[in-house]
Amino acid sequence: MTDRTTAHHTSENPAERSVPAPRFAAIGLVTADMAASLAFYRRLGLDIPAEADSAPHAEAQLPGGLRLMWDTYETVRSFAPDWTPAHGNSPGLAFECAAPAAVDALYAELTGVGYRGEKKPWDAVWGQRYAVVLDPDGHGVDLFAPLP
Repeated sequence: MTDRTTAHHTSENPAERSVPAPRFAAIGLVTADMAASLAFYRRLGLDIPAEADSAPHAEAQLPGGLRLMWDTYETVRSFAPDWTPAHGNSPGLAFECAAPAAVDALYAELTGVGYRGEKKPWDAVWGQRYAVVLDPDGHGVDLFAPLP
């Protein structure tokens, strides 16, 4: 007699799967204002075409093959009519700066043009200069660089 729980067991070892394991490929954000969100991320060095400002969906290719994607509230509601923005914690993004002084400079630049700083630059106990600024939709964006 075969135990039903083991008969349908799928191995957690990727080498034993019958289909290839999925590849982590993208991070998605939902935005109330596409142009405002993209302007923020352009200041962080992402190459995003200007025509994306008025698009319902936009993407930027990241180093290593990942993509950062944005969809407007309207786009998400087109396939999930009852969707509402989450309140509370949301995924955080982190951008590595060239040096500790670059963290301070970028934080000053972003807050200087009106983006909200959540945590001013500090020397973190884990050995990095760190700061947190919020994008236009309130997503925390970490800025960091290794300390000497």
